[in-house]
Amino acid sequence: MTTSNTGTGEVDPAVRAELARLRQSIDNIDAAVVHMLAERFKCTQQVGHLKAEHRLPPADPTREAQQIARLRTLAENANLDPAFAEKLLNFIIAEVIRHHERIADDAVNGASATGGDTTPAS
Repeated sequence: MTTSNTGTGEVDPAVRAELARLRQSIDNIDAAVVHMLAERFKCTQQVGHLKAEHRLPPADPTREAQQIARLRTLAENANLDPAFAEKLLNFIIAEVIRHHERIADDAVNGASATGGDTTPAS
């Protein structure tokens, strides 16, 4: 690759083009991540309604531990820091539990579990 600076303070056009290409890939991946998270939350919303209907607790520590172990292994196999993957999953799990608690509260209070809240529930 050519040098990044032409000596006049301008960035080489080839470097700019490569940077733009890489950033476009990042943007596409970010969009895919958002869409995958939305799909995940649609599924976990169904889980939340099922749990509320059958008066099951919003959290399932055994399942959460299994998922964390599974995700750490997937991360290792993908050359991603397993600690980072675990932090990300813990963040997602916390959001899922929060939504499950809201769904359960709405079920107990007789309110619609989705009434007015357009946030993708878990």
